[in-house]
Amino acid sequence: MQYPVYVCRDGDAGFRASFPDFPRAEAQGKSFGELKRNAQKVVELMYDQSEQLIPAPTNSTSELHELDMDDGEGLWMFIDINLARVTSKAVGVQISLLEDVLRQIDGDAKERHMTRSAYITLAAMHELRSRYGVQPATTPGSLRRFTDG
Repeated sequence: MQYPVYVCRDGDAGFRASFPDFPRAEAQGKSFGELKRNAQKVVELMYDQSEQLIPAPTNSTSELHELDMDDGEGLWMFIDINLARVTSKAVGVQISLLEDVLRQIDGDAKERHMTRSAYITLAAMHELRSRYGVQPATTPGSLRRFTDG
């Protein structure tokens, strides 16, 4: 799957990439080729053999440009992440929301440096936790820090 990354120069060391769909993941490399290989490794380390939910990639370039990680100093690119190497996959769903609610979600997600999908997943996990009194076993690790506090 093609995941967006925001790539910046990392001093003389090469390049650094941040993933909006994987909030705590960063990859580095001396070249773009090395950066791409390291991005795959980072995702594998975070998700392989785990019950964490792998988020679907954000494909909206306008949504990406609105994120605070886009400081105008770097560039957006899509990196192919081979999900066959990891054990968990996200499932796409289509939902309808009131326009005002969606606007509020997008604003709050932007402040938290999250994609819309990650934010809605976080809200759903919070509701499940409230209802059942325990953290669901499939909570994405990258979102646990937002629901455990």
